[in-house]
Amino acid sequence: MARVRTWRRTVVLVFLLIFAAIVYRWISVERLLQTSPPVAKETATPSPSLTPTRPPVIGGKIDTGKIFNGVTLHSHLETPPGADASTERNDPDSYAVDLKLLARMPAPNKSIEQLAKVNPRLPELLPGLAAMVKPEAVSPLYVDLYNNKVRILRENLAHLDQLLSRHNFYDCQTILQLQHPQSHRKATLLQADMDVDADGSDSDRMPAGPAVTTNFKPFTSYKWNKKTPAPNPYLPAIEDRLKRSEDELKSATPERKKDLRNNIVALRDQVATLKKFSFLIGAADPYIVVPGMMAHPKDGTKVGDYAVVIFGDGIYPALVGDVGPNDKVGEASLRIAKEVNAQATAYNRPVSDLKVTYLIFPGSADTPWGPPDYDKMQERCQKLVDEIGGATVPLHHWVNIIPPPPTPTPSPSPTPSPAGSTSPSASPTATFAFPLPSGSPQTNR
Repeated sequence: MARVRTWRRTVVLVFLLIFAAIVYRWISVERLLQTSPPVAKETATPSPSLTPTRPPVIGGKIDTGKIFNGVTLHSHLETPPGADASTERNDPDSYAVDLKLLARMPAPNKSIEQLAKVNPRLPELLPGLAAMVKPEAVSPLYVDLYNNKVRILRENLAHLDQLLSRHNFYDCQTILQLQHPQSHRKATLLQADMDVDADGSDSDRMPAGPAVTTNFKPFTSYKWNKKTPAPNPYLPAIEDRLKRSEDELKSATPERKKDLRNNIVALRDQVATLKKFSFLIGAADPYIVVPGMMAHPKDGTKVGDYAVVIFGDGIYPALVGDVGPNDKVGEASLRIAKEVNAQATAYNRPVSDLKVTYLIFPGSADTPWGPPDYDKMQERCQKLVDEIGGATVPLHHWVNIIPPPPTPTPSPSPTPSPAGSTSPSASPTATFAFPLPSGSPQTNR
């Protein structure tokens, strides 16, 4: 019995010691928190938020009612009587979801009054539009655009993560084919929002190249033969991808080899294109993007045509510089986007509402294509606007924001030659991006 009592006392003593240690630890922590100085929380000034151009990534547990911002979900459950559980388990129609997507087809704006609801200043900025905008001016391209949207919805109906969002489905207010009654100048008018295109590269003008974004492509549909031997800054990355694909092809499975061969063909074409051509630069050049179905019709809009972008009180000269997908409208270069809204980026659209008017002048493109001349662009756009009745405000004047090429290092003075000997004078050193033509005089500054 004595041993039992001693064991019990030992257990009680150990328990008390443990309890005392816990209480002491708790008291110590409380004292430490009371004596520690409070940590000041930095409050950053919130920056203006813009609507993301790209939809958010879907991940984790998905609430089907919030798969896409703006898609309304109506759901109900039906439980009709059936057969026994074993039979119903084997019947694929016993436990099913019937998906029905409702997408109302929007009506296009047809009158100057309807256009003015989008931009109240539009009739005042371009007074000649009133005589050009008529109900019969609605372009068949508007119907084609929404037919393309519906076709793509049907194709992706079983893939909810690939469906167009409400924002992208209703991205075009109207497409009108206009003609001025006196000058007979034709124009195509679109009302839409403004997404951002940051694509393009030109090593002749910008050897370093702007920063690469997620969906960046160093090409635009508007291109011209390179003027200098300066290598395209994005060429090494594509050549590296090509080499890795060619190396993988040597030991790939037959199924993988098909994809690799297609990828190699595409990469080789990109390498050859970057070595031969220069392109517009989205961050520096003012241009707009049209859907592919608008760039093919005979006598319709073509790459290189002049255009103006009207937003608020501003009229911005531009080129049709790139071609986008057939189901989306309303996109401009990052240069235009930042002029419209200084907070715009490659990932955030400057204008989310359908308040931007794009006016394109079919058949106005100059040939051959080349690096954009901003003064000429303004002059040509001014003349085209005058042919449809003129504007009541001056067109925006673009300035070249690309840094000039570095000044060449002057050649050292030649050492005097011995009497009677002749030595040719040192030839001028060409700059990296703009080599001097042979025989041209060099001016020391």
